Amino acid sequence: MEAGGSDTDGREFKNAEEMWREEVGEGDDQKKTEWYRKGVGYWEGVEASVDGVLGGYGHVDEADVKGSEAFLKNLLVDRFGSGLRNRHLVALEGITVADCGSGIGRITKNLLLRYFNEVDLVEPVSHFLEAARESLVPENSTISDMHKAVNFYLLPLQEFTPEAGRYDVIWVQWCIGQLSDDDFVSFFKRAMAGLKPDGFFVVKENVAKSGFVLDKDDQSITRSDLYFKELFNQCGLHLYKSKDQKGFPEELFAVKMYALTSKQKRVTRSKVHSNKPAIIK
Repeated sequence: MEAGGSDTDGREFKNAEEMWREEVGEGDDQKKTEWYRKGVGYWEGVEASVDGVLGGYGHVDEADVKGSEAFLKNLLVDRFGSGLRNRHLVALEGITVADCGSGIGRITKNLLLRYFNEVDLVEPVSHFLEAARESLVPENSTISDMHKAVNFYLLPLQEFTPEAGRYDVIWVQWCIGQLSDDDFVSFFKRAMAGLKPDGFFVVKENVAKSGFVLDKDDQSITRSDLYFKELFNQCGLHLYKSKDQKGFPEELFAVKMYALTSKQKRVTRSKVHSNKPAIIK
């Protein structure tokens, strides 16, 4: 990424490569581990509530869900057409914490469980994941038994490998900013094998006007639309559709939704071996 950027301390960077060398080093596992440790550590100090995970902007929850639902409904019809009614839909909500992360199962409860029969959640902050598990048990949910949260994975995205061919949709919202560029690309390349043949990703993230902005508090990066598109291309992903989120306060970053499909030939289930992540039962 050639465009420059800045961090919240006011430092300017000529390009993303310079910033990443400073933050995670080149082949320096210890420095990268510290980057992720600080990010998770920030969110471990945040209350497990809607207002907490949305960075004090809990009032945007309704507009966020409505915008996501309109985008998702059109995608499901486009991708699955007349066969949608008879399809057992499975989704993965990638909710690794980020700038305005959704680690308490907010999206699963308010959106995904209304459209998918099974939803798995991925989250590295234990008290967020426990709050999600408690709110999504059948006795605390208005969703029928045909729609349920199945697995709760206590892992960050950079360490998660999904089960091959399990998911119709992998939903990644307000979390991919925690990942360095190389881990971003690595995650999506692994996760592609987790999609069914006609499955797709939805990425919903804050978008910088140009270049990038590095948040030194929670160790996350807000990338520009061009930056995202360059990374998607490196991942071997096709940008199927995109849409701007409406109705958010002007002082916040713009938010964009991307629907992505694989450019590559499908990998069969028998050729892929997934790592078995830790699960909170």
